[in-house]
Amino acid sequence: MSIDLELHPKQTVAFETQATEILYGGAAGGGKSHLMRVCAVAWCIAVPGLQVYLFRRTHPDLWKNHMEGPSSFPSLLADWMASGFVRVNLSDGQVIFGNGSKIHLCHCQHAKDVLRYQGAEIHVLMIDELTHFPESVYRFLRGRCRLGAMKLPEKWAGYFPRILNGANPGGEGHHWVKASFIDNAVPLSIRPMEPKDGGMQRQYIPARLDDNPTMDADYGDKLSGLGNESLVRAMLEGDWDIVAGAYFTEFMRDRHVVKPFTIPSHWTRYRCFDWGSAKPFACYWIAVSDGEMPQYPRGALIYYREYYGMREVVNTGLKLPADKVAQEIKRRDRGDTTGPGGWGVADPSIFTVDGGESIAETMRKQGVTWRRADNKRIPGWEQMRIRLDGDGDNKPMIFFFETCVHLIRTLPALQHDEHKPEDVDTNNEDHAPDAARYGCMARPIVRGAPKARPSDPSPGSIEWLLKRTAQEKERSQYRG
Repeated sequence: MSIDLELHPKQTVAFETQATEILYGGAAGGGKSHLMRVCAVAWCIAVPGLQVYLFRRTHPDLWKNHMEGPSSFPSLLADWMASGFVRVNLSDGQVIFGNGSKIHLCHCQHAKDVLRYQGAEIHVLMIDELTHFPESVYRFLRGRCRLGAMKLPEKWAGYFPRILNGANPGGEGHHWVKASFIDNAVPLSIRPMEPKDGGMQRQYIPARLDDNPTMDADYGDKLSGLGNESLVRAMLEGDWDIVAGAYFTEFMRDRHVVKPFTIPSHWTRYRCFDWGSAKPFACYWIAVSDGEMPQYPRGALIYYREYYGMREVVNTGLKLPADKVAQEIKRRDRGDTTGPGGWGVADPSIFTVDGGESIAETMRKQGVTWRRADNKRIPGWEQMRIRLDGDGDNKPMIFFFETCVHLIRTLPALQHDEHKPEDVDTNNEDHAPDAARYGCMARPIVRGAPKARPSDPSPGSIEWLLKRTAQEKERSQYRG
């Protein structure tokens, strides 16, 4: 019997490392899937009774990548299958070895699907394309990694349980994967993690196209021809600072994110809000520039304060009642927004009456009032795109204080909806961008519109001072 378990040098690093929680990948073509198949087979042969769980997000992707083609499990194990030492159970999705080891082929398209594995004892967890999964699913599966009564041969002591992940930049999980494995980590270094983060030995092993000598010579040219510059950099170079397939390619941190500054007291201010309980809620305070500060054109929106209701696990809400959320919004408001209870726009769903008072009414009783936001999705995203793109002088019309960390984290990670490309994929963590969208729709602009009306007085003129005095008087009356 023969079997080809050859690995190239970078794959060998992943096979031999003493780390127990590994992310292998970066650029496309690094050999992630082949690495997982070889590791799964080699470990199952070496350790009798080993249970390997290999995940892809969907069943079709799982089958296409690992059960079909010249490098699939059936091809890799053809001779051993013929001898009877290995058999493939297609109905249960298992590769079964004569020594009791098994490779379980698994998928988890929806978050609730993870409950199928609640009782599993996973000795080796492999997740192919980790960025396709939400963090909550990964944390749950990692929690099933245990040896139980499994007795390891002395040679493999401390080597299992083990996690081997593969990923490219992009996808709905881009930011949590980047934050967990890439940010503040030296490539190839092994970091002991705190118990709250799994307590394993974590390592990022970057893999580029040129690390894989078996890849077609012209594959790099094909990647270079993808057309989208960000996608090319992500797929060809494994650049995790680029989000492949991003909805808002206009977003640039150095252009749209600014350090906090003192907002002029006379600038109009308001709030925007997206409700959530099991999922995070998001509230933002927005100031409208009057154009006196040259770097912020007239009408530009500055998102300057953030209240994001999320637990430690990404995209998991605090489950706070509406009155408690309102009390905290009122405390953070600091009298910034004008009118009784301040003013802001919120998703119309909070005005729904369903067996009791609405969320909006509950919050109003706590002194926080809302108007129904215009929540049209595609026009709202277009308003954000126009503002990100900028005015005629190439200056953005929207800015974010760097303290709005969750908006800055999730906005550039938004992906196109596969079935409706003009819209955002709602599987993304989109609560902060949704709230920001309501804020934009509260003050819509038209691309190419003049920055100032001809009737507006010149700043500093007598007419300008008189108008400013009248505006301040009106605001004072409204606050009272």
